[in-house]
Amino acid sequence: MISMAYDLAKISMSALIRPAFDAGVALARLDERIARSPVGPGWIERTHFADACASLWIDGELVHLEDLVLHDATRDIRTPTHELTIARDVLRTRRRIAAQLPGWALSADGLRTLRKTAETTSADADKVATAGGIGRSVADDPEGEGEDANDVENLPGLDYAAIDAVLARSDAAIAQASRPRAGQAERDPMVYDLDWDEDSRLDEWRGVLREAEHLPAMLQAIVALDAWNELSVLQHAPWLGRLFAASILRQAGVTTGAQLAAINLGLKTIPVDRRRHRDRGTRLLAIAQGLIVAAEIGLKEHDRLALARKMMERKLEGRRTSSKLPELVELVMQRPLVSAGMVVKTLGVTPQAARRIVLELGLREMTGRGRFRAWGVS
Repeated sequence: MISMAYDLAKISMSALIRPAFDAGVALARLDERIARSPVGPGWIERTHFADACASLWIDGELVHLEDLVLHDATRDIRTPTHELTIARDVLRTRRRIAAQLPGWALSADGLRTLRKTAETTSADADKVATAGGIGRSVADDPEGEGEDANDVENLPGLDYAAIDAVLARSDAAIAQASRPRAGQAERDPMVYDLDWDEDSRLDEWRGVLREAEHLPAMLQAIVALDAWNELSVLQHAPWLGRLFAASILRQAGVTTGAQLAAINLGLKTIPVDRRRHRDRGTRLLAIAQGLIVAAEIGLKEHDRLALARKMMERKLEGRRTSSKLPELVELVMQRPLVSAGMVVKTLGVTPQAARRIVLELGLREMTGRGRFRAWGVS
């Protein structure tokens, strides 16, 4: 067997110290701003969406933010693609890690759980999408998210499409979990490389983490991410390594609370020839630069949201206490985009009222469509 050793002794740490320090300062400054901000929770939720789309982009797939928001809210206007299903699982995995204790993701239980989730996603995403991953379609959406749609209220009832999606995912997870772990031959050779020993690669990666324990947290995260990419630990879930790197920073206290560093957003801005360079030092510097850019993007987005909230709050002055506008403001702060259907579902209003209060708040229509439109903060 060819050794997959990732030798830390061959890394020139002196060249990394300054960029890693700058990245740590930038992320700490962002974390402090978010922790004290009234738009902090909304910023975190929006970052989950943006980082999930950026994760797919880094892996060579395009997922539109609008589609991911609607899919997460089970308000799809088209059948979900394989890539959209994976993006939704990246989104949910980010939320799951953020909701747990800081050290959970890298614990034995966390690694086992997240790895199983990634395997189920990669092997069964197409099956899930076909079997019922669509929450709403153009044909059966009665809410009318456009000017030329029917102005009728939904009859009260169950969202059977959403139930079908949950059942399909459960069936896929049960089928995957019931397969023998040791029997690589049980895997479909058309999907998996049967000679790819993920257990050995994962052990190798965990060994790198143990060797890097003496390093500062930022250097640990940078080395852990490069080692994950270099060892190609999981065949179909390269995105999981970037979430593990963010978990290292959270465990060390560089980011606190429910915030996970949006590593994908930063790496997306780094040229691919630097991120995948044959020279390890170049790759490590690229990751450090990506972390710095992620913090800069986060600060700019926070300032934009804070300003937008202040402007919208001015429109709430003099409103009746029964007004739905304050609830709409909170919804808009949490989601990059909102559709009329999402407003109807969250605020409990009619489709006509949903479109009216959206216009009152002065939100910007982001899709350019006449039907099935979505609005967001300018």
